[in-house]
Amino acid sequence: MSENTNRERLAKLVACAESHFGEKVLRTSAPGGEGRASWRFELESRSIIATLRPNFRRTHLEAIALTRIGQHCADIPQCLGVVGEIMFQSDVGGRRLNQEIVKFNRTRRTEVAHEAVAAIFRIQSAARRAELNETMPHLGVNSDWIENFIGAISALEPYSAGRSANVDRAALAEKIACPATQFVKWDCRSGNAAIGDDDRLRWFDFEYAGVRHGAEDVAWLIGDEAWPLGPELMQQLVVDAFDPNGGHELDPYLDYLSLYVTLHCVQRFKLILKEVHKRGWLSKTRVRKYDDAGVHPEFAAQICEVGAYFAQRTALTALIGRDFEDARKVFDEVLRNGTATVANVGVPA
Repeated sequence: MSENTNRERLAKLVACAESHFGEKVLRTSAPGGEGRASWRFELESRSIIATLRPNFRRTHLEAIALTRIGQHCADIPQCLGVVGEIMFQSDVGGRRLNQEIVKFNRTRRTEVAHEAVAAIFRIQSAARRAELNETMPHLGVNSDWIENFIGAISALEPYSAGRSANVDRAALAEKIACPATQFVKWDCRSGNAAIGDDDRLRWFDFEYAGVRHGAEDVAWLIGDEAWPLGPELMQQLVVDAFDPNGGHELDPYLDYLSLYVTLHCVQRFKLILKEVHKRGWLSKTRVRKYDDAGVHPEFAAQICEVGAYFAQRTALTALIGRDFEDARKVFDEVLRNGTATVANVGVPA
């Protein structure tokens, strides 16, 4: 987005906010960068978030989700109104989870991670009470989406022995094409949660909300390459926070979660590779500040570790897990040698 376009969009948002709230906008900031859809406005009486997305339909769906879920839980922002294509919501705080979590010691990290997972289950419970699981659009249900989601495992081949080529893709597709019964926020990466002045963790950015299995939201958090907690601990936290009233038994839920995390990690792996070849490695601080793809070798190694762990839980994905183990060695070598790109790093046999 050009500088002029950004200025015009900001001026439109400011004028709309001042008219809607009857107050002056004293200060503006762009938490995710000026090209993003949301801005933080400090009014005379409070701080709010103004959002103008390219797709007004998603903005209205987000407003509906926030309004109806907000009647049953306090783990999300409040919708403060929609004016045309612009949505206003409460400011849940500038302490983004992806930046805060790395400041904590191990005990506090575990507590906050548990709260992040528990909040996802509470949001889904509130959405059921609001009957959003019956009215929101279904996600990832067409055959092209499923085929692309599974087909991405080919991205591991240049960095491994390519065992994933022998995975039963038809069986994977059958498992992924599960009934859509549960509201999902979608995109539950740690950059989409914040800790407020009241020290409460809240999830935001419901742009892509819809209905699917439900475990996808937890998978997005576990498969966030910048998330500093290991897969075994995260699995235990899911068990501890699990909501038995969500329509799933625990063991089948964990089976599906493992499958989805595995394939989600492949997607994140693929995105990291695409970005590193385009831009080179970035600092971890920059990645967290702008909620960017994890274009750092430590984050690439992390996504391989998580993918390998969850892939080994079932025979169907075990070969993907072994390829992830190979790929992790590649990025460990990048970390050891400070190699600028992955192109000239030896691939394990």
